[in-house]
Amino acid sequence: MRQRFVLALLCVFMGMPSLAAAAGTEFEPYPLDYWALRPVINAAQVSPDGKYLGIMKIPAKDANPVIEVYEAAELDKREPVFTLNADPMEITNFFWASDNDIIFYLRQKVRNQIEGWNQGVYETRLAIVDVESKDMEQFDETDPLIENILPHDPTKIIISFQEGGADGPGQRLSEAFRPRAYWKFDLERGTKELLIRGKIALGQVEFDGNGNPWLARGYDDADDELIWYWRRPGEKSGWTQFRRQDFNKIETFEVVELDDAKPDHVLVRADNGNDKLGLWSYNVNTGEFDELIYRRSDVDVYGVRYHSNTWTHPDRVTGVSYFKDKLHVEYFDEIEGAIYKQLEGVIPNSHIISIPSRSRDGDTMTVLNTGPRDPGTYYILKNGKIQAAGSRQPLLESEKLADVRYITYKSRDGLTIPGYLTVPNGEPPFPLIVLPHGGPYVQETVVYDEWSQMLANNGYLVLQPQYRGSYGYGAEFYRIAWVNGSEAGRKMQDDKDDGALYLVEEGLADPDRIAMFGWSYGGYAALVAASRTPQIYQCVIAGAAVADPIMQVNYLRFQFEGWPLQEQVTTWDNAVSPVEEAEKVNVPILLIHGDVDQRVPLDNAKKYRKQLDKYNKNYKYLELEGADHFSNTLFYNHQKELFTAMIDFLENDCGQMSLRAQAKASN
Repeated sequence: MRQRFVLALLCVFMGMPSLAAAAGTEFEPYPLDYWALRPVINAAQVSPDGKYLGIMKIPAKDANPVIEVYEAAELDKREPVFTLNADPMEITNFFWASDNDIIFYLRQKVRNQIEGWNQGVYETRLAIVDVESKDMEQFDETDPLIENILPHDPTKIIISFQEGGADGPGQRLSEAFRPRAYWKFDLERGTKELLIRGKIALGQVEFDGNGNPWLARGYDDADDELIWYWRRPGEKSGWTQFRRQDFNKIETFEVVELDDAKPDHVLVRADNGNDKLGLWSYNVNTGEFDELIYRRSDVDVYGVRYHSNTWTHPDRVTGVSYFKDKLHVEYFDEIEGAIYKQLEGVIPNSHIISIPSRSRDGDTMTVLNTGPRDPGTYYILKNGKIQAAGSRQPLLESEKLADVRYITYKSRDGLTIPGYLTVPNGEPPFPLIVLPHGGPYVQETVVYDEWSQMLANNGYLVLQPQYRGSYGYGAEFYRIAWVNGSEAGRKMQDDKDDGALYLVEEGLADPDRIAMFGWSYGGYAALVAASRTPQIYQCVIAGAAVADPIMQVNYLRFQFEGWPLQEQVTTWDNAVSPVEEAEKVNVPILLIHGDVDQRVPLDNAKKYRKQLDKYNKNYKYLELEGADHFSNTLFYNHQKELFTAMIDFLENDCGQMSLRAQAKASN
């Protein structure tokens, strides 16, 4: 009944600015400082009793995040009752563990140089603070994870740690199969109890909301097989093996949750011999797929949506999702679906709505909206009133942001390629930036993309092509990128170029003003583009680029097992190599690299620059001091350097007139 009560009162908006878009209006681009800011607010959570609202925010452009706690019923006062600053460590996320206790992740830079591939300069810790007594407890173990808040036991939580070093058995397995040690921590006493110490054969354990272990995964090194185990929640008996899978066989099998509609069944995201991933009910007694719950013919099942009240329904799946133009959810639970539908109807520029937290009684919740015209706005719903709690990027106005279109086009061999198109304000044809995602074997889901929005704000049309090999479009679309030989620098590259040519044909892009910008594998693709003929680009920008595929695959050989190893070795061993193609470079290049990049070490950039110098090629180089490979290590100063260098390069070295250049020319 309380859920219906919330729906009935969801009718009053407070403290909301006007967000009406001014269609067709021309704007002067924002200062690049605006885009360089890290998210001002990165999390907002209500306490289980609904009394407090915790907000993780960055108070200044070069500051580290703090956690501010407010009285949820008196948010208008804007005076926190408690502020947590972990300086010199950086808070990266937090959750309510009880009515008073906040558990949070921290990281700190502990070395100046990387210690090897995928071994960066940061270490992570876990800590707990009581917002009323201010007492704090920090765990010294590295690589911590919050496994379960135990909503039915407010005095305890389950945490886990990765034991052992970076080498040794099991370290080449994916994260889902590496062994961990599981501990139950008592919030009141400050003590912890070892529950399970994982091993290779049975290494990853999941617990239900009551703290019962019910799922485990392992690896049989002798037979090179992955193993799944289960036991009925609450039973003390040993584990029962219900599936073995050849690790060299390309097959997706992901256990999502217990199937509460059928005893001794689990919900599984799997292909089960089909091209597209679906959601299945799987019988753990017979080891067979029992029922197809949901599958599409166009895209894979993306995941599931859990009940918005994780305190009262911690394990309940309420819907299944897929990603196409945006995230779509098909709800099994009508009330949950109605809550989201009503939120979508009252929140400005609603695109993808989520409920990060909700009180036990269901009457208080935080809501997050994210979309092309909303970088992320947090709201709090309490006493039937919904109020803005803050924005991730408050300086950016919705009418000055750009719409994103989901498009499809044909590659030259006839394959249909999806893509996301960020369209600037103004009239076409626009200068075009082709922005391929990294990976390359990932699923890119464009919700709000800072880089493409920054470029669109400066007048550029941005295409993010979902080239062959991208996840989300079925097994065949993924496999054709590498199973019969590497298409890196070949057909995968054609997919990107053909997207640009399609936009020229459609009258949206200017054929004389096309560039490519990418990061990681996207940076690799930009370097390949710089050497191609016939040449359709006027310049390229390559960030954290794999310039020497052989160097990269030599790292990867020692990081993977099974078919993931086959995938990486096949891809990079036979990829078109930018360092070997440097003599063919025929457009200006802006090369960017972090000096502590753990995923694509700096030696890639050094080796490539040496070749460019050898052949007297036109390029510029920017090295970001203290930047790792990943976006969460790009701080304000890094972003400012990056964006300034990019826009300057596009305006002065590439000959592409942006809105900023036009404004300067007219003054």
